[in-house]
Amino acid sequence: MSEESNAMLTPSIIKVTINIGVGEGGQRLQLAERVLEVLTGMKPVRTLATQTNRDLGTRRGSPIGCKVTIRGEKEIKKFLKDAFWVRQNTLPAYNFDTQGNLSFGISDYTDFPKQKYDPDIGIFGMDVNIVLERPGHRVSRRRQRSSKVGLKHRVGREESKQWFQEFYELEIVEE
Repeated sequence: MSEESNAMLTPSIIKVTINIGVGEGGQRLQLAERVLEVLTGMKPVRTLATQTNRDLGTRRGSPIGCKVTIRGEKEIKKFLKDAFWVRQNTLPAYNFDTQGNLSFGISDYTDFPKQKYDPDIGIFGMDVNIVLERPGHRVSRRRQRSSKVGLKHRVGREESKQWFQEFYELEIVEE
């Protein structure tokens, strides 16, 4: 049986997480939430500080950012098409980790198509994280009878690069 005919060997994007870290609660956090809601059409969730840091002025448990998790093939494709367009369909190779996930940053939300600068909001950058897995990876996350995923079934760095080049026509720059 060849790899092309085996559906269990075909990787796919499970989720895309977009994160804006503000470092403080209040007005700036509300504006960041509004930016995420405009870009994704989904309601963001606040992220909380896990540690107290006096130098940064954060307390444990206080809100310091917001995030949105996109699931569903149609929504993911729509967002990623625009996000890769902002990055001119070019990413450095170091943005891929050893598990085949992809993470990159976008410096300004107004770079997205059909977005204009609003002086009331200001400028917000964001981090985009993409999880690429093969079917059957759920066995590592389920509650009952969870087990490890074998090394051959995991998506590696090189395979992830090749997949993104093929499906999203990304140019990956080796540095």
